[in-house]
Amino acid sequence: MSPQEQRHPAGGPGDGTLAVRAGLPEPVKHEPTLPGPVFAAHFHLPGEPTGPYTYGRDENPTWTHLERALSTLEAPAETGVETVVFASGMAAISAVLLSQLSAGDAVVVPSDGYQALPLLHEQLRAYGIEVRSAPTGGDSQLDVLDGARLLWIETPSNPGLDVCDIRRLVGEAHARGALVAVDNTLATPLGQRPLELGADFSVASDTKGMTGHGDILLGHVSCRDPLRAAEVRRWRKIVGAIPGPMEAWLAHRSLATLQLRIDRQCATALELARVLADHPDVTGLRHPGLPDDPSHAIASRQMRRFGSVISFELADRARAERFLDELRLVDDATSFGGVRSSAERRGRWGGDAVPEGFVRFSVGAEDPEDLIADVLRALDASRKAAG
Repeated sequence: MSPQEQRHPAGGPGDGTLAVRAGLPEPVKHEPTLPGPVFAAHFHLPGEPTGPYTYGRDENPTWTHLERALSTLEAPAETGVETVVFASGMAAISAVLLSQLSAGDAVVVPSDGYQALPLLHEQLRAYGIEVRSAPTGGDSQLDVLDGARLLWIETPSNPGLDVCDIRRLVGEAHARGALVAVDNTLATPLGQRPLELGADFSVASDTKGMTGHGDILLGHVSCRDPLRAAEVRRWRKIVGAIPGPMEAWLAHRSLATLQLRIDRQCATALELARVLADHPDVTGLRHPGLPDDPSHAIASRQMRRFGSVISFELADRARAERFLDELRLVDDATSFGGVRSSAERRGRWGGDAVPEGFVRFSVGAEDPEDLIADVLRALDASRKAAG
């Protein structure tokens, strides 16, 4: 299937149409197409406490619209997929792990995943849950899967950009009685759809590419099993990790430009990666869209777009920091997926097993020629400063 066929399958709307229309209510004369945020701690509730909206920690109409939109994007060909939105990506991740695991269970996690995950591992162990880890590349998590209750996948991995075979891991995990959750933050549903590849949970930090403007914190969990969704939703209620209605409304509004943003960013990222591949100062370049990338073969089978993030190495910490200082169109900031390009020396956080000169680069929506020129100029200037 060609990329165009994947993005606009026969018999169904394309990604742009889905993004623009997802989650909108039925039109009502004189009402806005996307209703504004509902600010309410409680709702009128005479008699028995029935109905969809009872108390503000349980449900909110603004969440409902956003959750329906996200379900549509996660699995457009399916009905019955449920999504639960959270105040942040870590809240969404924690909800899956802590709602599905109990004392005595084992969970398999990536050893090269998001650098905040070890904090959660400590808490899981404190609850009597065994935490096993293995790298993303080579489907290595299969080696420690036997007897586990849950397999947690992050693909592409952050920040190393390794890719694992979701369908293969799901098949093996289900055969061994384990559930599978996929952190899909870097790819977004326009890059790959874990539920369509068999996963039980698709999880994302919507702070990143889904909302794309670097101005809100949000996360979500999508699953097709209503019992699993209820367990995740119950956990949200217990800990109160709920998004504000304004954040939920802004997120839904931002989804309308998702396909436009992602297509521009992914195309520019691949163009920049090709340029960096020939640069003498750059080593360790990774981007799943490059034909000679170690993850390209697997990514080509399961990803519909290869993402907007590139990673590479410069000679040392000082060189990387000089490079970042020289950039004019790129913010030296953490996070990724935004319309404004950002980059950082990832080793400054101390949680990733990366060299001191490792740079994670998130490509934004700037004109490709301007961004590439800025990167090449900064590389040249940082080399001269080092000389």
